[in-house]
Amino acid sequence: MSIRSFAADLLPAKLHGLARTPAATTPQAEVTTFAELSEKLGYLTKSDLKKVREAYKFADEAHLGQLRASGIPYITHPLAVTGLAADWKLDATALMAALMHDTIEDCGVTKPELIERFGAPTADLVDGLTKLDKLQFSTREDGQAESFRKMLLAMSRDVRVILIKLCDRLHNMRTMEAMAPAKRARIARETIEIFAPIAHRLGLNQMYRELQDLSFRFMYPWRYAAIAKALERARGTRRDIVDRMRRDVEKAFTEARTKVTVFSREKTVFSIYRKMREKHAGFAQVNDIFGFRIVVHSLPECYLSLGTLHQTYKPVPGRFKDYIAIPKANGYQSLHTTLVNPLGTAVEFQVRTEEMHAVAEAGIAAHWMYKVGPQGGRPDEAQRLGAMWLQSLIDIQSDTHDSSEFLEHVKIDLFPEAVYVFTPKSKILALPRGATPIDFAYAIHSDVGDHCVAAKVNGEPVALRTELKSGDVVEVSTSPNARPNPSWLNSVRTGRARSKIRHFLKNLEHEESILLGEKLLTQALRNEGMAVPGDDEEHAALWQSLTRWSGSRSRAELMVDIGLGRKIASIVAKRLAQLLGERGQRPGAIALTMGRFASNEAAVGQNVVEIDGSEGASVQLATCCRPIPGDEVAGYFGGEGLTVHTKDCSIGRRLRERDAERWMEVDWAEQLTRQFESAVSVLVRNTKGTLAQVAQAISAAEADITHIDMGDERASETTELRLLVSVRDRLHLADVLRTLKRASSVLRAARVKP
Repeated sequence: MSIRSFAADLLPAKLHGLARTPAATTPQAEVTTFAELSEKLGYLTKSDLKKVREAYKFADEAHLGQLRASGIPYITHPLAVTGLAADWKLDATALMAALMHDTIEDCGVTKPELIERFGAPTADLVDGLTKLDKLQFSTREDGQAESFRKMLLAMSRDVRVILIKLCDRLHNMRTMEAMAPAKRARIARETIEIFAPIAHRLGLNQMYRELQDLSFRFMYPWRYAAIAKALERARGTRRDIVDRMRRDVEKAFTEARTKVTVFSREKTVFSIYRKMREKHAGFAQVNDIFGFRIVVHSLPECYLSLGTLHQTYKPVPGRFKDYIAIPKANGYQSLHTTLVNPLGTAVEFQVRTEEMHAVAEAGIAAHWMYKVGPQGGRPDEAQRLGAMWLQSLIDIQSDTHDSSEFLEHVKIDLFPEAVYVFTPKSKILALPRGATPIDFAYAIHSDVGDHCVAAKVNGEPVALRTELKSGDVVEVSTSPNARPNPSWLNSVRTGRARSKIRHFLKNLEHEESILLGEKLLTQALRNEGMAVPGDDEEHAALWQSLTRWSGSRSRAELMVDIGLGRKIASIVAKRLAQLLGERGQRPGAIALTMGRFASNEAAVGQNVVEIDGSEGASVQLATCCRPIPGDEVAGYFGGEGLTVHTKDCSIGRRLRERDAERWMEVDWAEQLTRQFESAVSVLVRNTKGTLAQVAQAISAAEADITHIDMGDERASETTELRLLVSVRDRLHLADVLRTLKRASSVLRAARVKP
């Protein structure tokens, strides 16, 4: 295949000169009849073509009498979608699914019927393309998120699902004029936020650009029209300089005896608008509206051509990018360089081979268009990179049970303005701009991320929230006892890392809440003189009755609700005691005596929960009063677990007055597992070395400073320091305060209370 015929196949209306409309690129004339579709299907065998024809007849009968919003027969839409899929030379199964993609959703056809008629592979594709409109969701957004989730998971099993869906969305966007403006804007926003980024992520750049342009046109019609008009004027005024540069470049390559094809390239309306927004500039300040693409036959010629270009025009320093040595995350490869034209304007040139051009425009679809590339051509690489991203969808799905959260994680991964970093063994990883060593760790393996404790970048220790840059060599250290920190969610950039962290924390909270709930229910039931029945077949009916009464779906969920304070243990215990009584069990004298002996009035009949410092998500120490061992404390169930306050905490007292039944007695365990933070206020003279004196005094008392705040006020003769100090208990804190007061620069030191 010659390079010119290749380009005509792929981008017939875009790359031959500059004579194109400012509207989005139209790859080929729209298919409206099966005869027109058949002309595109010459690559199919006769048996496959027969199957496609049968699918068309089935779809035609199913959609009989249906009209589109414009009033034309509905079957023209599946035909047009199939025509777009045929441009990628998708197989017969995908084309059949494209023809019937709306039959389940709109025509009452069932999946078993499609399996019987056309086979399971085709039926699975159609089912993956079907929205969940028949199910009831609390909001339209929930239904939309669940439909996306279904489609993306079907896509992870078979990429043809999303290829057909993108063709479907592209044709809908091209024919949206008949819809109401509000609906057009909603669909356009959904397209630019979800479908265009998916096309970009899979390397379908031609479709990506058109979807962006069409979305922009329907979302902001006045802005689109203004920029399109300015672009039309610029096309006329700059034609002479573009033609002159083309002649100069072609002459230079002829003299260098290098066979290339030179194409003019023009920015889309949306990309111009985005650059104007980013640069806060007007249309006249956007210099790279026009550019050139040089297509050569082999990889070495790419670099030879770069030298020829730099000898013809002067390159702009710092504007060269080698995406051949390090491809983009979606498989894109090219050399980018910016040259200064005779008028002093910067113009971008892209240099690539035919195979790179295939991937650059058709991405993962190049797998079907050009299955065999010379020397292991890049279409295979696009397929591999696409498969890697699809696998990441499965990983995110396995850790995410909420559809909206799943869609949020996928959105994060859709626009990776990539940075390229290296492992210590020189393996290259592409991460989104702004990624941190935590993202890097989760990209290696979820276990590495879960147990990450420290990182080095280029051999130097750095904080885990450090932003990585292209070329960094990253090394992470792990510890078997480490676990993800909730604060990591504020710094990670990849959907995989975010979903893995949330999954770990939710599981941890779930397990801890079950243990706390069982402990609270055991204590409350002991006050009724009974023991908690086992979770076995003998007591299955009992637990079923209790969970049905409480509204929980299972015993574990009931324990979680008790542990998180959503249900009061004493109330559940009374109901459980009643159910046990109905089965003939009576309170035991010993258990009843133990329960009453351990109870007190303030605890409303519940035993004391001991705090030893090993508590996690289900038991938290209040940040208002920051209790430490030795303080008198009480626990409050606020719906997200047990929060421990000091008994003299003013905030805790207000909560007790408002909701007394949610309080219970807690106490400190004899054996503690860690130190605790206490807030300390220190008034100091503003003299040289003051901060060093404070730090030395705290260190001398064998305590640690975990946080320090000096406020935003300008320093005067005195300054108030607000510290978080890690101590063992009240006695240790008193020792810290005494040591601080002995420092010459300290005027006052006291514990902070709300």
